[in-house]
Amino acid sequence: MKTQVAKKEEVARDWYLVDAENQVLGRLATQVANVLRGKNKPVFTPSVDTGDFVIVVNAEKIALTGNKLSDKMYYSHSGFPGGLKSINAGKLLEKKPEDIIKKAVKGMLPKNKLARHMLSKLKIYSGAEHPHKAQQPKLLGR
Repeated sequence: MKTQVAKKEEVARDWYLVDAENQVLGRLATQVANVLRGKNKPVFTPSVDTGDFVIVVNAEKIALTGNKLSDKMYYSHSGFPGGLKSINAGKLLEKKPEDIIKKAVKGMLPKNKLARHMLSKLKIYSGAEHPHKAQQPKLLGR
């Protein structure tokens, strides 16, 4: 019996829709990362992008447990001395709610070129509307 290895050209990609309203950030991010990576498919191959497209709506209504809205910090650095910037999760949720979900999912993907390609299949919208109705996305999760 031989092991099946998926080829990039043979992978069928589906579209999934996730409503982030009242869902916990980490649990939603693991679910989305698994679909982006293709771990929900029987043809999963670690070195091939076998994942599907994921659309996340209502990103501004994501839930964070405990005191994470005030205590969790996100950092960025400009590369220059004194260029460290920080923002807490509450302010980032008000300013750019899509970034919180994107950063959480990015941290759960492997750190390589393939992961950057997988992340490009993630579409996040702060409201309930999205422009991907033509792709006929299926509901994912709960």
